[in-house]
Amino acid sequence: MKADQHSGLLTKNKIENITSHDILQLDNYLEAISAFEKLTYQSVYVIDYAEMKFEYVSSNPIFLCGHTVAEVMTLGYDFYMNNVPEKDLHLLDMINETGFNFFEKLPLNEKKLYSITYDFHLLNKGGKTTLINHKLTPLFLNAEGKMWKAICVVSISSNKTAGHAAIHKHGSNQIWELDVKKQVWNKQLKAQLSEREIEVLRLYAQGLTISQIADKIFVSPDTIKYYRRKIFENFGVGNIVEALSYAVNNKVI
Repeated sequence: MKADQHSGLLTKNKIENITSHDILQLDNYLEAISAFEKLTYQSVYVIDYAEMKFEYVSSNPIFLCGHTVAEVMTLGYDFYMNNVPEKDLHLLDMINETGFNFFEKLPLNEKKLYSITYDFHLLNKGGKTTLINHKLTPLFLNAEGKMWKAICVVSISSNKTAGHAAIHKHGSNQIWELDVKKQVWNKQLKAQLSEREIEVLRLYAQGLTISQIADKIFVSPDTIKYYRRKIFENFGVGNIVEALSYAVNNKVI
């Protein structure tokens, strides 16, 4: 019955025929990346490890550091050398080394399930630094199972320092966090929230105040403060902005 009431969702753009010529379009996967760019406030770019270059760079200014897309594409890996402070470059070296060591040991049929996230500073043309969060996951593997192309997503970090490297497995509650001193990945479980805590966090994400959330779920403001405190403890954060960022980055909400 519900489908009948909303039949436009099912029939308005229903396509009956797909030709072999249509299927050939699937080879141009960068069209999909370009479409994704239009839907997100984050910067998106693609690394080709065979050519050691950037195959795609979105126009979002977060990553560009005052450069044009064409300039960043031309710079390729030199972009990091020019726009990442020396201290953070050493950090990226270590994350890259340990991250690929981790990736190489994974079963071939699971490699595309993993992604890595970490924070580092970008330096713009005016000399100002911005702490960004950088996520990377494989797009294509070569015949040997090595990462050939990867898609990266860049956003403003909610943390105060560089680092915070973690590896996630899609569909799993496991996280591997990097111990920078020992240069090893320590496995642990994602922080778990109760259904009510998740509900409170989602309402915060909608911009509601403590009083508004309390009214919406029929509890007192003090109860909301209690839930908020439990969320902070579970996530190991100090404020609601950090909690929301943690929840998004770790796919809790």
